[in-house]
Amino acid sequence: MPEYSPADLAETLKDGLLSFPVTPFTESLAVDESALVKHLEWQSSYDIGGLFVAGGTGEGFSLTLEESRLVVSTAAETVRDGVPVLGSATGNTAQAVEFAQMAETAGADGLLLLPPYLTETTQEGLRAHAAAVLESTDLGVILYNRANAIYSADTVASLAEAYPNLIGFKDGVGNFEQLARVTAACGDRLFYLGGLPTAETYALSLLKMGMSTYSSAMFNFLPEFALEFYRNVRAEDQQAVQEKLRDFVLPYLDIRDRGNGYGVSIVKAGLRAVGRDAGPVRPPLRDLSAEEQKMLNTLIGSVAPAAV
Repeated sequence: MPEYSPADLAETLKDGLLSFPVTPFTESLAVDESALVKHLEWQSSYDIGGLFVAGGTGEGFSLTLEESRLVVSTAAETVRDGVPVLGSATGNTAQAVEFAQMAETAGADGLLLLPPYLTETTQEGLRAHAAAVLESTDLGVILYNRANAIYSADTVASLAEAYPNLIGFKDGVGNFEQLARVTAACGDRLFYLGGLPTAETYALSLLKMGMSTYSSAMFNFLPEFALEFYRNVRAEDQQAVQEKLRDFVLPYLDIRDRGNGYGVSIVKAGLRAVGRDAGPVRPPLRDLSAEEQKMLNTLIGSVAPAAV
């Protein structure tokens, strides 16, 4: 049984910074279980609201069902008490159901439903996809609004009415009109979290839209900086947020934007920079070049010299 009921999980997640731990790989691209344990112990030693394993930053899209089971079960056994562990459901509908059921049996406290594999779809199709996953598990489920899974307000509201275990809406698009419609339709029935790449960039603006939290990839390698940034956002300290954007986040984006898929690669590069190497990324992603790694090392050293 999960430690948290869906309602308890929503209450826990909505008022703390969230993060997606990387999945460490060996040089032969196998899951590095010992490195994973060390990383999860370090990540959960901080005051983090929840950890989403085997997700986007965790390269869940490259993990087999059994590898994802290993990651989720390792997290459930490793992460300290009081920090929820969430798995992810990915692939086509049948695969997403398998991943959801696996995450529940492996000890996850909740689930992020990723967009279905590849194909564009109608709202009816999206609703059926989400419904199949929601019906397959007792875990609290968060919809990820991104790519080919752009949920209309009516679709979200109908799912929320039909399935008590739907607890959240994660936005990876940043369409303010859509967000206004979803939040107006669902109110406090759901909690809302920012999920745009490098979510810190948009966090203060999205707080005004009712998004009390967001997922921070940079927490993987600069946890103190990420937590301070979150506190600045929640305090609506615009000056502090702007300073951190100018000094680190925007230059970080300049490096990230040098290559497609670098949103994940740069996080592993960040871990390399702070002496916590989590190995390479898996194809079709590629690691930063030596020049780009050096640029990132210098940038991280400018804001957290003790970390480099």
